[in-house]
Order: sequence, then C-alpha cells, then structure tokens
Amino acid sequence: MQLIVQKFGGTSVVSSETRQLAAQKIAAACAQGYSPVVVVSAMGRKGDPYATDTLLGLVRSTYKKTAGRELDQIMCCGEIISTVIMAATLQAAGLNAIALTGGQAGITTDNNFNNARILQVNPAHILSCVEAGKIPVVCGFQGITGDGDFTTLGRGGSDTSAAALGAALGAEKVEIYTDVDGIMTADPRIVNNAKILDMVSYEEICQLAQRGAKVIHPRAVEIAMQKSIPLVIKSTFSDAPGTLITNIPVQDAGAEHLVTDRIATGVTYLNSIAQLMVRPETEHSQQASFNVFKSMAECGINVDLININPGEIRFTLHQDNLDHAIAILQQLGYEVQAEQDCAKVSVVGGGMREVPGVMASFVEALVMNDIAILQTVDSDASISALIKKVDVEKAVKALHEKFALANS
Repeated sequence: MQLIVQKFGGTSVVSSETRQLAAQKIAAACAQGYSPVVVVSAMGRKGDPYATDTLLGLVRSTYKKTAGRELDQIMCCGEIISTVIMAATLQAAGLNAIALTGGQAGITTDNNFNNARILQVNPAHILSCVEAGKIPVVCGFQGITGDGDFTTLGRGGSDTSAAALGAALGAEKVEIYTDVDGIMTADPRIVNNAKILDMVSYEEICQLAQRGAKVIHPRAVEIAMQKSIPLVIKSTFSDAPGTLITNIPVQDAGAEHLVTDRIATGVTYLNSIAQLMVRPETEHSQQASFNVFKSMAECGINVDLININPGEIRFTLHQDNLDHAIAILQQLGYEVQAEQDCAKVSVVGGGMREVPGVMASFVEALVMNDIAILQTVDSDASISALIKKVDVEKAVKALHEKFALANS
C-alpha cells in the first residue's frame, strides 16, 4: 500500500470548478497506484462565506473578548464544511470518499486554543478506512484535546496537519497543492525573471518561510524532516511538477550540479517591522538587557535582530507592538528611540556556509543601490538586513540579480 497525502489549500476548494480540478489530482494519484489521504483547508480566503476569517468575523464583529476555546469551535467549522463538500465531490466522481474531522483522523493536541501543538497522531482509523478502499478526506488546521475539545493549530495549520499525517502514516510523500506552480527564487510580483526551484532542502525552505516566503509553514517542514517525508509544492491549476523539498541530494533534472552546490536559493522579505534603540544610561548593560527582553517576553512581544552594545540595545519587533513596547520600556526608565516603517530582506541558501565574500556581495548589492542598512544578522543559511520599507522592491531586485538567481 503506497500512501500519499494530498493537501489542498483554500483557493483549491473555493468553488465547484476548483474542487473538480482537485478531484482530478486525487483520481490521478489513484490511477498511479497510490492510496491518497486528502487534507483540506477552509474554502477560500477572507470575504468568502465559509473562510476562517469570515467565520471569526461573525463573532469578533460583536464580541471582542470571546474565549479561545469558543473561537476554536467556530474556526473548525470552516474545515468541516470544506471536508464534507470535498468528500461529496469525490463521491460524485465515483470515488469512495469519507469525511473525517481532525479528531476522527487521530490528531490529538494540547489545550493551547487557537495555536495548539500536536501531541500525537494515531493513524489507526485512517488506515482502516484506506484498507476498506475509502479515501479519507480530513479537516486540516484542527485536532482534539484529551477532553474532547476542538482545537486549531494556528497559522499554516493545514500544512501542519498534512505533514503530521504523512509522518504518522509513513507516506511516500506529501503534496501541498496551492495556486502557484512551486517555490520561486523571489516574489514574482517584484522580480519578473524569478524562477521556480526544482528542489530545496528542508533547512532552506524553513529559512525562506520564517523570513517571509508564503509557501509552507515551517512547523510542517520540521515535522516532515523528522521522518524524512518528501514534500512537494504544486499547483492545483496546472500540471507543473512543482518544487520538491527533501534532504536527498539528487540532481535537478537537466542540471549538472547537485542542488546543494548553489550558494543562494532565494530572496524574501518581511514588512511591518519597527526597530527600537534602548539606551540604559548608567545601568549595567547586561542587567539592562535582561530587563528589556524579560519585559518583552512577559508581554508576549516577539523580538528579532538583537544587537547588544555598551550603552545601547537594538532589536526589532512587529510594528503593531511598537507603542506597547515603548510604553513598557519607558516605565522601566529607559530612553527609547524608534525607527518605523522598516522591512527585513533576506538571502537564503544552504550553500552559504564557509563561502568567502557572501556578506560582501550582500552589502554591495544594497549599498550600490543607495539602500541604507539599519541592522544585519546572518546564520549558516541566511543573511538578513533591516532596511526602510520604501526600499524593499529595489533591494529584492538587487539581491536577486547579485546572486544570479535567475540563472541558478
């Protein structure tokens, strides 16, 4: 029994026409000898009648402080509706499908409502369905607690569901169907010669996703990586082969080098960032650093791009948290200066390790295009710079060209 998990996002199940295309992908997998397990997101995006954000709006438009448990109950409705409709679509096409909630599929989570973590996946019920010749159609984005409460998995939750099921089932691969033909070297709305990547490593795609590429959630990649389950990002609307995410250094079709030989994989960016500069004055810098970051953690504010120097602490945070953070730090008696309307632009690539001149090339691309660098950070697989938001498009184009990604 060759198991395959096929996940279809909101744009792939939003209408009768798109669901028919999804059904064709599922039928094709059956024809190739696979036993598919299907995972679906809620239908459409914000504004569509059964999208998650639309359902949330029914509550939040009137009741601003609804408890997380109750919000999860209504958020789970979107995937349940989508699952039933998708199962009915397959049945009408002559395929023996059965709709399952996340809990019925064996996904157990903790009780951190709205952002639950998967504790275990018991695949017994899914396997019994498959052995009976049925195609399980599973609600993505959701699970169930030990007490029987619905939970949701947070942003990218349907990807996480698919990866977790793939790992638990020992699937041959997990296919993530969306509205793009694969993972690209940069945002095609900015770089018109961005190309689709044939293959990337788990680490590279995690880095891309964490730094702004909206392709797949890092949690899903991390789960698949634990069991070395290949992931494929594909389009519901074309027959393009998509992008393979794997650890195996096989050769790209028609390429002369292994995928791990390239220095850079892609350029990505995050907007809505602010930079804070905190000056502790007479307080010992180590104690001040502890006070600053402890206060941010206690208020649930995520920080990034941290630099600690004598007399000054710099870090970034989401622009929405700026006023709250400033108020907290001023209460601690610190002088605070803010730089608003920033963005983080990054170059990602597993081939950066121990390659001389990578940082020089990165800086040169920005400096030669009159882009001010406010802060930098690097790792084995990425280099990032904080810049002004108005320079994002120029920076992405410059870095894409500098690292010759259109020719990679």
